[in-house]
Amino acid sequence: MSSSTSKRTFPPMYTATGDVAKDRLAFFHIIERLKTQKRTGWIQRKVPEPESISDHMHRMAILALCCEDKSLDVGKCVLLAVVHDLAEAQVGDIAPSEGFSKAEKNRLEAEAIENFVQEMLHESEAGLRIQALWMEYEEARTPEARFVKDLDRMEMALQATEYEERHDRDLQEFIDSSVPKLQHPEVQQWGAALLEERKARSGKIEES
Repeated sequence: MSSSTSKRTFPPMYTATGDVAKDRLAFFHIIERLKTQKRTGWIQRKVPEPESISDHMHRMAILALCCEDKSLDVGKCVLLAVVHDLAEAQVGDIAPSEGFSKAEKNRLEAEAIENFVQEMLHESEAGLRIQALWMEYEEARTPEARFVKDLDRMEMALQATEYEERHDRDLQEFIDSSVPKLQHPEVQQWGAALLEERKARSGKIEES
């Protein structure tokens, strides 16, 4: 699995052994990569000690728990946040700058999820549930999935402002690609508050 337009290489796909417990254990091991792989955007901007993929997913899940929109299934939102980047355990955090088309990135991630479900989880109820949640998020076909898409943007904006303050650098591009795209009213409020906080902090820095 590789791209003719990128230098990124991928580990080989897993092949089932036929031992259900052993194959499921392989899944538990592979998702450990989410804890160790750093988010590509921060690496490219040379942010010291950048967050891991699972760091990002965990805070998204907490953001989901803070939702007060009674029309949404908050439990479903938490589950979507937990699985939305699961494919990155196999393919990593593919950034737009790496030369992959959106269609190719989607294909690679879908193949990774399919491998998890078929080879490691043996198309079990658990595996199919994970796949269904991942597809729901990718297709943004429900209010919950669209809400979690907003959380994905919001979490990145939060992290960008925190890195700006911690490391004294300008990460405006991450703000521009996230906050203006927020659609859910509650998350828009969070985004507006974040921008106000960032502006106030910038003013204090200039005064000093």
